[in-house]
Amino acid sequence: MKAAVWHKAKDLRVEQVDEPSVRDPHEVKVRVQACGICGSDLHEYAAGPIFIPVEQPHPISEDKAPIVMGHEFSGEVVEVGGKVSRVQVGDRVAIEPIYAPHRDGAYLDEKYNLTPLLGFHGLSGGGGGLAEFTVVGEHMVHRLPEELSAEQGALVEPAAVGLHAVRQSSLKAGDTAAVFGAGPIGLVVIEALKAAGASRIFAVELSEARKAKAAALGAEVLDPGAGDVVGEIAERSRGGVDFAFEVTGIPEVLRQSLHSTHAGGETIIVSIWETEASFQPNDLVIRERTMKGIIAYRHIYPAVIALMEKGYFRAEELVTKRISLEEVVTEGFDVLLEDKSHIKIMVQP
Repeated sequence: MKAAVWHKAKDLRVEQVDEPSVRDPHEVKVRVQACGICGSDLHEYAAGPIFIPVEQPHPISEDKAPIVMGHEFSGEVVEVGGKVSRVQVGDRVAIEPIYAPHRDGAYLDEKYNLTPLLGFHGLSGGGGGLAEFTVVGEHMVHRLPEELSAEQGALVEPAAVGLHAVRQSSLKAGDTAAVFGAGPIGLVVIEALKAAGASRIFAVELSEARKAKAAALGAEVLDPGAGDVVGEIAERSRGGVDFAFEVTGIPEVLRQSLHSTHAGGETIIVSIWETEASFQPNDLVIRERTMKGIIAYRHIYPAVIALMEKGYFRAEELVTKRISLEEVVTEGFDVLLEDKSHIKIMVQP
């Protein structure tokens, strides 16, 4: 079968690999129907390895580079192991790609995303969604309702990041928030904030196309290239927002996020970083602010799917381009690195 295989940074190849098969009674084989290209994928392509195991195999996948990429995907179940009970052949499923300790079709830890063994199917070996077929554990599959498309299924993973970020904050209905970065994850954070009852949402973004998307979702858009966004947020919100969500991985933006909150405010770091960042601790101490990070998600796919059924995280608002697997490098990864007007490019293997 064909698959997009990461060999090293800037070396992603669409090539023939062996088609996987079910070998464990709790495994599920999926024919991939849609797979999104994620910001984490771009980090690996441009400057990896980050999550991709190179020197030693990942302890759960027992695999190392070269590896098949793609962790935002959905598909149709075509084969199940003898002890699988959650799905059957013919079911359409969204994949929760987290590698964490598991047994008998279930994750073992309550906070399984915080395991020191954390990895991702499509980043840490074992197969991936940028392929015609892949095999995952039963604990990683979630059945999709009939009314949700394959593209919606592929968007469950990034939407889960946004919803988890908001849930891990202390935000309550009626609070205000600022989202720094209106790329794919920033936009789903905005949607999650709406679902949580935020009364006012500011979006800070340079790209005209992404600003338009954020505005369409109901955010008040600010351009950081047009002036002092921290000062403008303070003026509009009468002293600063309750919560700031940093979704860029840019050191200066982290400082802006922190300063955009009022005394006692909270900053949530959502992005994955390629570099170090610094800030003045007194900006936390003297103002009694807090800062926390989140990684991925846990126990949240059912909630995302339920919100999708109510009209949140719509593919029509997030998918800006559709390509074939053969085009994934030139029309996918390279385009996303150069053209920030795109939100989500969806690959159809």
